[in-house]
Amino acid sequence: MTLYFTNALLIDPEEGSTTHGTLTVAGGKISAVAPDLAPPPKGARVIDCNGKYLAPGIVDLGVKVCEPGERHKESYRSAGLAAAAGGVTTMVTRPDTTPAIDSPETLEFVTRRANEAAPVNVVPMAALTKERAGREMTEIGFLMDAGAAAFTDCDRVITDTKVFSRALTYARSLGALVIAHPQEPILSAGAAVSSGKFASLRGLPAVSPMAERMGLDRDIALIEMTGARYHADQITTARALPALERAKANGLDITAGVGIHHLTLNALDVADYRTFFKLKPPLRDEDDRLAVAEAVASGLIDIISSMHTPQDEESKRLPFEEAASGAIGLETLLPAAMRLVHAGLMDIATLWRALSLNPAKRLGLPGGLLAAGAPADLVIFDANAPFVMDRATLKSKSLNTPFDGMRMQGKVRATYVAGNCVYEAP
Repeated sequence: MTLYFTNALLIDPEEGSTTHGTLTVAGGKISAVAPDLAPPPKGARVIDCNGKYLAPGIVDLGVKVCEPGERHKESYRSAGLAAAAGGVTTMVTRPDTTPAIDSPETLEFVTRRANEAAPVNVVPMAALTKERAGREMTEIGFLMDAGAAAFTDCDRVITDTKVFSRALTYARSLGALVIAHPQEPILSAGAAVSSGKFASLRGLPAVSPMAERMGLDRDIALIEMTGARYHADQITTARALPALERAKANGLDITAGVGIHHLTLNALDVADYRTFFKLKPPLRDEDDRLAVAEAVASGLIDIISSMHTPQDEESKRLPFEEAASGAIGLETLLPAAMRLVHAGLMDIATLWRALSLNPAKRLGLPGGLLAAGAPADLVIFDANAPFVMDRATLKSKSLNTPFDGMRMQGKVRATYVAGNCVYEAP
């Protein structure tokens, strides 16, 4: 069926523009983008966007789906439904499952499960070392053949630089992308919050923001040595930004991301030991948050993601030091990201470049574009619709969102994958 979207505010992250217009979809792809005056094709189904935004679907890099091993926390079906409701048309999934996705057989299992259960695109990543233990690299070539988009040990830092350098060298020979978690592992071990006056007053174990800078400096040196393609999963501190800027200026193949929680929350939100705000890395000071948001706006930080990490009630209802880290974010990514636009920290086209175009480009995926020939992975949303977040209404199996009870703006009206409607707001 041919679809004709009219009366839309089109976000084109590649051009950096927002314009009124129409968009035509045929055969699961965008066939035309035109001004409002363009007539609909004969026999097309007309979809009136009522002046709302129409944008490429979000490509969310770093989603944890807890299959295999912890399906009670999140399954491919529940994560897929949450993604569709959040305007996420492609989930790039992490390998930190139980067991880790470190073999072609495990990768093929999760790919099959995703294709059966999720209504959105699922692109899996694989572990860089076996069991994510940092001792022996995985079979990168075989895993690439099985569909791995990138290689990462997630939040586990490979402490053995010889192992890491060998893995980077081998990845370089195959053109594989390596994603790492920049953090000095000894300094950050056991930390629950960022160091500072607030951490001292709360009596919580803390880590200096310099641990991130030290971890990034080490990784940059290894990238320079090996020539590997590298992506830092989360840059959350102002101290790390000059090193990132120098590495890019020196021509290294490096990009960086940041989770939406670090862009919209700060260390004070922990308040009276609220464990839904316990993240890894921990929330930072307000100065860091603003510096990182500015880095996204300038393009120094390339990608914004949800870092969706489901945790059940039992692992969160514990003393702050003992509680599990992480928060869900598939459904809250878009309204949380709109806070950056409403606060004047960046325009909406710049935001969409970080949410959709840049992750697609970095992984070599076809999404993130609003142009003829691109996949018809689309989201219609009302940027100004106000609501109070109620975690009980979320589609994820785990409900560990720090935004529960907060006033937010930005509601998804419909989500399309390959021209098929996978979510429509009630």
